[in-house]
Amino acid sequence: MILSCQNIDKAFGTDVIVSGASFHIEDREKAAIVGINGAGKTTLLRIIAGELEPDRGVVSIAKGKTLGYLRQHQDVNSTASIYSELLEVKRDLLDMENSLREMERQMKHLSEAQMERYNRISTEFENRNGYAVRSQVTGVLKGLGFTEDEFDKQICTLSGGQKTRVALGKLLLTEPDILLLDEPTNHLDLNSIAWLETYLQNYEKAVLIVAHDRYFLNRVVTKIVELDNGHVMSFDGNYSAYAQKKAQMREIQWKAYLNQQQELRHQEAVIAKLKSFNREKSIKRAESREKMLDKMEVLEKPTEVKADMHLRFSPREISGNDVLQVRHLAKSYPNNPLFSDLNFDLRRGEKVAVIGDNGTGKTTILKIINELEDADAGQISLGSRVQIGYYDQEHQLLHMEKTLFEEISDVYPDMTETEIRNLLASFLFTGDDVYKRINELSGGERGRLSLARLMLSNANFLILDEPTNHLDITSKEILEEALRNYTGTVLYVSHDRYFINQTATRILELKNQTLINYIGNYDYYLEKVQERTGSASLTPVKEQRPLSASKENWARSKEEQAQKRRQQNELRRTEERIAKLEERDREIDALLAREEVFTDVKRCVELTAEKASVAEELKDLYGKWEELSELSDN
Repeated sequence: MILSCQNIDKAFGTDVIVSGASFHIEDREKAAIVGINGAGKTTLLRIIAGELEPDRGVVSIAKGKTLGYLRQHQDVNSTASIYSELLEVKRDLLDMENSLREMERQMKHLSEAQMERYNRISTEFENRNGYAVRSQVTGVLKGLGFTEDEFDKQICTLSGGQKTRVALGKLLLTEPDILLLDEPTNHLDLNSIAWLETYLQNYEKAVLIVAHDRYFLNRVVTKIVELDNGHVMSFDGNYSAYAQKKAQMREIQWKAYLNQQQELRHQEAVIAKLKSFNREKSIKRAESREKMLDKMEVLEKPTEVKADMHLRFSPREISGNDVLQVRHLAKSYPNNPLFSDLNFDLRRGEKVAVIGDNGTGKTTILKIINELEDADAGQISLGSRVQIGYYDQEHQLLHMEKTLFEEISDVYPDMTETEIRNLLASFLFTGDDVYKRINELSGGERGRLSLARLMLSNANFLILDEPTNHLDITSKEILEEALRNYTGTVLYVSHDRYFINQTATRILELKNQTLINYIGNYDYYLEKVQERTGSASLTPVKEQRPLSASKENWARSKEEQAQKRRQQNELRRTEERIAKLEERDREIDALLAREEVFTDVKRCVELTAEKASVAEELKDLYGKWEELSELSDN
């Protein structure tokens, strides 16, 4: 056990945030803290990190173990470049490297003691993978979405999201024994999130994450720590396993509650009947039953997590079959061409997700369709009776100076005060909350208000820009259910792969300034991308109408068989390369044992460097072999 929390209590004034929280993390374990917004997840992380003192309880970290913490927001104003900031994390290895180079320049004049020191430092440098420091820094930066032409940018010139990515990169390179990550996937695009997943899966130390990205949690964690109403409960498995166990527990709780309620009603009826007999013996029996009922521990009614928020999109009228036609759409900014010659159609009832790297122009497409921005070229045609409802991720359509009540009443003046209050209550704004200024709301609260406005629009074509940003998992699930039941058409941009999986019938990937069409959800998109891995770059395909179920199943079966063959071939090539490198590693060891070699300093240095390079490549190949072997077994 590397981390233990025992009976942690924390309150701010009269608000109890955490009460009697106890859980532990094992060495190398990957765990996540989940709960609704405001449940206290970040507070608990800050207590573990030592930034907040608990009111009661103890946080214990195994002796000699280090802890690293990624906060949600970073305030870094360094004038250093991105690359040098991350490289500085490895300062001790850089100093060792400088010492080695200096000794090598003076190699002919080194004493026996200095040679021993050189060999000792060289061995430590090699064991700590010092030869790979710069490639490791470059790999982390690229993995987190930085391009090489951004490496020289000063930290102080970066956006908040970029600073958070820099902080994450520094933390990963530090390699603490316990990694605390608060919303690490914020500000990352899909490729960077996938890279981080792989990195954490292979991270050989403990990780504790706060995240609302369910796809990410499914792929990374093996334990869920739930924080609910201040109380903590641990579940083994990933997020899906946790959700299934919670549903089972809830069903058991409901059955127990309903059975007890039925028993209570039965006993009360029996007592009333006995008393109605008006006989001494019957009355005594009734009193005995009443005492039994008084001693019974009455179960509380289980709370319905999703009952408080009500979201239902209902089109006012049905649109025509052809909802949207986009032809030859182009847009660029000075020194930044986004896309050109985009062509796609939307038909009634489709739920289409637009995905792609940050900065490729996904949001711009939505804005152009919604006439919030002009295109450089191209035509956009809406079908008959199409009514658009728009949700923007920055909530710029909200009037920040207004109260929540005014925001609704000004747009929908025919609604009564009671109707407005009931609507806002269904989005968790009750009492005096309705008189809050919108500029005082959190990101999640603004998101819920935007959804309330959108629901009132009765639109039959919803355009959504990152609708799950700032929403907790419960709110995301409510939105997913509402979109699945929606009879209109949806076009949205999202980085939330779980959300895409649950709602999309088609995916458009914006890549290399054009769109690539995939008929299916995110898992199907991944299959297609993996199928093409290693082949020529993806090329746009013409849009097709959905295949029939039987044809689609046959097509997927053929794709899976082809993918299996490619995996087996790749596994064979990997095994051959491993064997070759292992043989070379043994040859180097044999050479280093020869007197004519280990007394030749220059030859010794060359072989040592080659051995380190071989070891680095073997490490990557072993990991690749494990993944391919697991896929081959499935």
